[in-house]
Amino acid sequence: MIADVLVEIKAEGIDKTFSYIIPDNLLDKVKVGIRVIVPFGKQKLEGFVLNIKDYYETEYSLKEIIDIVDEEPVLNEEMLKLGNYISKKTICNLISAYQTMLPKALKAKHDVVVNKKYVSYLKLDRSKLELVTSEKQKEIINMFKDEYVLKSEVSKISVYLVNKMIEKGILIEEKKEVYRLNNDANIVTKKVNLTSEQDNAVKEVLSSLGTFKSFLIHGVTGSGKTEVYMNIIEKVLCDKKEALVLVPEISLTPQLINIFKSRFGSSIAVLHSKLSDGERYDEWRKIIKKEVSIVIGARSAIFAPLTNIGVIIIDEEHTDTYKQDNNPRYDAKDIAIYRAKYHNCPVVFGSATPSIESYTRAKLGVYTLINMPTRVNNNLPDVHLVDMKDEYRKGNRYFSELLVNSINEKLARNEQIIILLNRRGFSTVITCHNCGYTEKCPKCDIPLTYHKSSNTMRCHYCGYGKAKIIKCPQCNSMDINEFGMGTQKLEEEINNMFPNARVVRMDIDTTSRKGAHEKIINDFKEEKFNILIGTQMIAKGLDFPKVTLVGVINGDASLNIPDFRSAERTFDLLNQVAGRAGRSSSKGMVIIQGLNINHYSIIKASIHDYVGFYEEEIAIRKKIGYPPFNNLCLIKIKCSDYNMVIDEAKKIGIYLRDNIKELVLGPSMSSIPKINNIYSMQILIKYKKTENIYDALLYVKDRYKKNNKVNVEIDINPLRI
Repeated sequence: MIADVLVEIKAEGIDKTFSYIIPDNLLDKVKVGIRVIVPFGKQKLEGFVLNIKDYYETEYSLKEIIDIVDEEPVLNEEMLKLGNYISKKTICNLISAYQTMLPKALKAKHDVVVNKKYVSYLKLDRSKLELVTSEKQKEIINMFKDEYVLKSEVSKISVYLVNKMIEKGILIEEKKEVYRLNNDANIVTKKVNLTSEQDNAVKEVLSSLGTFKSFLIHGVTGSGKTEVYMNIIEKVLCDKKEALVLVPEISLTPQLINIFKSRFGSSIAVLHSKLSDGERYDEWRKIIKKEVSIVIGARSAIFAPLTNIGVIIIDEEHTDTYKQDNNPRYDAKDIAIYRAKYHNCPVVFGSATPSIESYTRAKLGVYTLINMPTRVNNNLPDVHLVDMKDEYRKGNRYFSELLVNSINEKLARNEQIIILLNRRGFSTVITCHNCGYTEKCPKCDIPLTYHKSSNTMRCHYCGYGKAKIIKCPQCNSMDINEFGMGTQKLEEEINNMFPNARVVRMDIDTTSRKGAHEKIINDFKEEKFNILIGTQMIAKGLDFPKVTLVGVINGDASLNIPDFRSAERTFDLLNQVAGRAGRSSSKGMVIIQGLNINHYSIIKASIHDYVGFYEEEIAIRKKIGYPPFNNLCLIKIKCSDYNMVIDEAKKIGIYLRDNIKELVLGPSMSSIPKINNIYSMQILIKYKKTENIYDALLYVKDRYKKNNKVNVEIDINPLRI
């Protein structure tokens, strides 16, 4: 018997299976989908068995499989097909597609071992009690009220005596596998009376259980979408099926898990990138063993090995984080639709601010649109726009009078406040006041951001860092100024202005440690802090009943990003963060500060008018031919040699114009022309159907796959251009 094996080599030049003889001792063990160890040149590599056949015609002698890694397949039939889909959809190597689907413990990666966790228990052999002689031994015996006792607990009396008693057979040691994450929960049954909008949404989705159908729930913030999801899942579980729930931010996962535990108990697995390799492996095995029926997680959870899915739910579907920005550049929403079709179940997209593409599909009938325009408490916050040009004239640099007075008022009432500034760090740039010199990253040629906590200037693109300069290297002036403001500086300013406030900051710098997201969220919910400041990670999904004021600093900043989605991202961010205010009985207030507050995205966000924003935005998209009227493909050409990257980009541009009929724009320098000493140019293709450009893209990919100097990246439907 012959096995076709896809080996772990990721080299662009190798994207095919290799045939190996299955030795007699492994004939009954080698199965499609398992990992095997094979000889490859002078190496031993792991690979996935993709096919088994009776014979193989070749003039060369085939090598034998050395051994198996798994007893059972790590890739089932669905996952094998899904890998092929991802490879073709994103134009990536098949091995890359399979590797990204699996936890580290199950990847085809030789010599990588992720161990299971075991805990030692002791059991008492009462037939040997006559061997117990000392009082300390009797004290140990008295601990065995139950059949098994943790060895670590018994050893507190005496490690030496415990080991001696094990040697004599008085105590029997047994190791039991345990999971690293504790998902135990005390079930609190919550009978919530649904509003008519929630009830209609639930019934609409439930009517399609057992068939594939795509739904878009357009529900304002606070309309109770999570309750809708849980009612749908309740019925799915009653039908003995499984549910998959995706959230866009890791920061949202702890809060959502707690809500789900209160309804469904501990039958939940969690999958996201902040888990350790061991924790992720444990959660994966819980799913495989059918110990859980609900999976909650971020983007990569879409690959959870569920085999009987009854519903897939994508919350905050508009969020960029559902698209992976490195190879393979898959979109979890595409994968959700693929898996829903495979399992013949509904997929539910939910958002207060649906992406322009999703809302267009709903209007065209591709998705079934479900509207939930009313908050459960029927209490949308009041939104105030503040033109900071007027405030600057009054001498107010960072905070308007309205925001300062409102913060003081809320603090006096013992209410909570959220302040959003979508820029981390202390200040934006360090500049010489005398000559205008700005310290830039030597590898990326962009200004460094000052971080006061470490007194360093850092590049947020390549990670380069250095101590803060105190003297200008160009003119030797000591007049060094900090311009702009990041979340660190915002925290300092708020502490200075409101000394009695208890302030906590939530950004990528404060949440890098394990469990930091959950701790900050829980501490704020328990009112250990009354002001939460942070970047966009605090804008979505979080539910704090005592938050009555949301302030947005530089609310128009994202409009300055040169991207056709800038207005959409601005509207989304402002609408989402505004939704954090007034989620209980108290009236919420939102203050948005900026210099361009008359932009339609900000005005529409201030009056909670998504449809009005959509109509303005879709008209602009139509004029310039951007999605949803055309698809986009972004080709990035990267090289450490500036002249070479220009030459190769021109060659690719000429080839594309000669071989496809779609509109080819560029080449031009990328929005960030140099990162980590690598220059980048780009070409943009506007097209209607992927098949019109697919062969040309494959040619470009194949042409450069063995080029060690020039790297070509192809991104179908990029998030940013």
